Amino acid sequence: MEPQASDPHESAPAPEPAPAPAAADIPTLELPTLEVSAVSRIHFVGGEKGGVGKSMMSRLMAQYFIDHDVPFAAFDTDRSHGSLLRFYADFARPALADSFEALDRIVETAVERPGCRVLVDLAAQTHDPLVKWMDESGVLDMADVSGISVYYWHVMDAGRDCVDLLRRLLDRFGQRLRYIIVRNQMRGDDFGILERSGQLVRAKGLGAHVMDLRHLHDPIVQKIDARNASFWSAKNSTAIDGAGLSLMERQRLRIWLNHAYSGIHAAGA
Repeated sequence: MEPQASDPHESAPAPEPAPAPAAADIPTLELPTLEVSAVSRIHFVGGEKGGVGKSMMSRLMAQYFIDHDVPFAAFDTDRSHGSLLRFYADFARPALADSFEALDRIVETAVERPGCRVLVDLAAQTHDPLVKWMDESGVLDMADVSGISVYYWHVMDAGRDCVDLLRRLLDRFGQRLRYIIVRNQMRGDDFGILERSGQLVRAKGLGAHVMDLRHLHDPIVQKIDARNASFWSAKNSTAIDGAGLSLMERQRLRIWLNHAYSGIHAAGA
């Protein structure tokens, strides 16, 4: 019997399925992700004593937020010489420390703008009204419920008064605040009193971070302040409202800013 010719329209046998690749053989796709932190942060910059550099630290933080595209709002509690209102007027508004309604806007802003940084420059002698507002308004309890982190930047010179004020701050708030101890070397470079007091060790035991703010050449500071210049305009020679710094003065300012920015970032701003 002759073999039958195969039908050209007949389907060929289905091929055996290929074995599934091992997990190690499957290429991983690195998909871009967008991580957005909705937690707002309130940064109180204080120290209670006048002339220790609170306003300089506040100006630094404002410029840090601007340079790093971090959304922020600023409040200035100084009635007569508001530094943030003077140097960063587009971002700052007044907040009198003896007005509950004015201070309320600090917390309300943090709640209304998730992910925002709220910067508060505390004038000298504002500790007592601030504590009164916090106590009677339940500020820290509301911050806990709302997921708001509250930081206190304690700016210090090298004297004993600042150490006593640090002790008072720790006595009052304990573990309820995130502390950053700013040793301002523009107001002295020997912090032996602080080291020997035991308050620095105590603060670190409460989770405090320590930041050193280096000295900036005095003529640079004087030129910036004389022109009411922001740090951005001061370091850029083409800025119309610059401070008129020389080439090397601008270089020294950039180095100083970069070191300060590293400290601000490490503190979790």
